[in-house]
Amino acid sequence: MKRKWLLVMISIMTAIVLAACGTSDKKEGGSSDAGTDKEEGGGEFRIGMEAGYPPFNWTQQDDANGAVKIADNAEYAGGYDVQMAKKIAEGLGKELVIVKMEWDGLVPALQSNKIDAIIAGMSPTEERKKTIDFTENYYTSDFVMVIKKGSKYEGAKSIQDFSGAKITSQLNTSNYTVIDQIKGVEKQTAMESFPAMRVALEAGKIDGYVAERPEGISASAANDKFTYVAFEEGFDTDLSNTSIAVGLRKDDANREKINEILKGISEDDRQAIMEEAISQQPAAQ
Repeated sequence: MKRKWLLVMISIMTAIVLAACGTSDKKEGGSSDAGTDKEEGGGEFRIGMEAGYPPFNWTQQDDANGAVKIADNAEYAGGYDVQMAKKIAEGLGKELVIVKMEWDGLVPALQSNKIDAIIAGMSPTEERKKTIDFTENYYTSDFVMVIKKGSKYEGAKSIQDFSGAKITSQLNTSNYTVIDQIKGVEKQTAMESFPAMRVALEAGKIDGYVAERPEGISASAANDKFTYVAFEEGFDTDLSNTSIAVGLRKDDANREKINEILKGISEDDRQAIMEEAISQQPAAQ
C-alpha cells in the first residue's frame, strides 16, 4: 500500500515539474513574441524627397530648426515635409531616415523598396494612383504664377493674361500640364527643380513658372525681386492636383495607421508648420 502511495506521489511531483517547465517555456515564447512586436514597431521609416522644393523640403548644412540628416550625405533636410515625416515616423514608432533623390526617381525607388514612402510635396493624381497608393491629404493649396516684380504680368487677374509669355514648371507634374490652358502661351521645356526655375526667372529666360501657393510665398520671401500672382480666374484643375499626400506602395499595411496619425494633426497645426517652414527656408533656395 505504501509502495502504491509512493508511486502516486512520484507521479504527482513529475506532473508538477513538467507543468512548471511548460510554464517556463511559454513565458520564454511570450517574451520572444513581445520582442517581435517591438521589432515590428521599430526599425526605419525611409522616405524619399528631392530636398530642393522649399518650403516643402530643402537642403541645409546643419540640423537647425529640426532638420534631419540625409542618408549617406553630410547635409540635412528641412521643411514642411520633413516636419510632417517626423510626426508620422514617431507615430509608427520608427526611426526617420531621409533619402535624397531626383523627382523622377521617387516612384521607382518606392516600387523597388529602396524607400518606404514618398513625402515630397507630391500630389495624389489619378495617373500616379495607377502605380502607387496615397494617404489622405496632408496639405491643400492652389496654383499661382511666380514672376519678377515690375514685369508687365504683375497686374494679371486671369491665366489668359499670360498669353504670349514664356512659362514653365517642373517636369512630370500637373503644374506643367495646366500651362496648356493658357491660350497663346510660349510653353517652355519643363525643368528639373524649382531652384532651377528661380534662377531662370531671375536671368530673364522665362517670364514665370506655375507653382503651388507655398512656393510662390517662399520664392518671394527668399528673393525680393520675385512676387506671385494668385488668380481670380485660375487654372481648371482637380483638387488632387493641388493637394499633397504621402505616397505608398500598393496595399501598404501602414496606410491606415498613417491616416490616423495625419488625422491627429489639426489644420491649425498644419498651417503653423507651413508658416514656420516658409520663414525658415534658406535664402539661397
